[in-house]
Amino acid sequence: MPTRRTALLTTAAAALALAAPAHAAVNDRATRALKTHREPGSRRIRLALPAPTGNHPVGTVSLHLVDRARRDPWLPDRPHRELMVDVRYPARTVHGHPRAPQMRRGAADGFAALNNLADVPADRVDWAATLTHAYERAPLDSGVRSLPVVLYSPGVLDPRTYGTTTADDLASRGFLVVMVDHTYDATAVEFPGGRVEHSRLPDELEGTGGAEEQVRALLRKTLAVRVADLRFVLDALPSALPPLVRRAGDLARVGAYGQSAGGFAAMQLMHDDQRVRCAANLDGVLAHVQDDKQPGHFSSVAVDGVDRPYLLLGKEGNSPDTVPSWGALVRNSSGPGRVKEVRGAAHGSFTDSQVLIPQVARELGLSADVVEALVGRIAPERSVAVQQAALAGLFGRLRTNGTS
Repeated sequence: MPTRRTALLTTAAAALALAAPAHAAVNDRATRALKTHREPGSRRIRLALPAPTGNHPVGTVSLHLVDRARRDPWLPDRPHRELMVDVRYPARTVHGHPRAPQMRRGAADGFAALNNLADVPADRVDWAATLTHAYERAPLDSGVRSLPVVLYSPGVLDPRTYGTTTADDLASRGFLVVMVDHTYDATAVEFPGGRVEHSRLPDELEGTGGAEEQVRALLRKTLAVRVADLRFVLDALPSALPPLVRRAGDLARVGAYGQSAGGFAAMQLMHDDQRVRCAANLDGVLAHVQDDKQPGHFSSVAVDGVDRPYLLLGKEGNSPDTVPSWGALVRNSSGPGRVKEVRGAAHGSFTDSQVLIPQVARELGLSADVVEALVGRIAPERSVAVQQAALAGLFGRLRTNGTS
């Protein structure tokens, strides 16, 4: 049966709530994961991601961005806020360019030590071995002009690359996708030179003592930091994009999407920043609560609504009728919206877990209950196809100026 830890995966608050018990075992799990990596006789399974469905091969480049106008909100003694982002784009050719890993070794070890995958043995998966379908520094397809820019924000604790399936697919369809890591929120962020910064959220949550108002304040802070990160990335892109892709990105046509807390952040970003012309929320509650169905404590995006196109994709049981903050958004919005409840889906169905967890289960003999708790009953192929079509439909408006 699903554990309480699994059941808590439904919202950003839930992910924070699970971080505390997980944190107690972080050092032990990290040690075991690293030990397994070093033992030549040990075997860790390797996983594969599905190929994108668009007409273009995909290139990628990583950027280290420094916000010198902002102290790091999680470590105030740090005078600047540092972020890592990946930029995905349609490539002309990928010949001679290596496929990018989903996670580099330092980030992968951090993910193995602290993640949202209850009942999955962290030391049995080689997370650094998974390859994306994006090729490092492949040349831009020069026949593609003025690419719409789409920001991606992952769920709490998740690295930016845990949304690779949707990001690579959008890039293959002719979008410039910017995947953002939220440092000290994500399990681990690896910077140039191999420096790795780990999540501060378990310690932050422990510091609340579980008091409801303090937890709520931590949720507000988490969202505010994420939105500030995304706005900074938008500010930085004109000069930060390498010459390889700088002229291709059209920052007059920007969309945003994310899963869980990332979906919340994408919607709040559109509310706060007129540069964002449409946004998609993949199963993220829009209130500072610890359960999707808890009323009240709405964010300003739920209270005010939005006047631009939006998409809400929810797991089975999540809809405007059952999630109060979604109902408020729909009632208060004047912009066109689409809402879809994905039957058979779970909260993790809107991350790369949807395709990776079934592979892990087959290799390690995990029970059907473990798989269902993490990614529901929906077939991975169906889950991926639903999201690809919905996101392509929403962001296709950026090409046609159909944003009202």
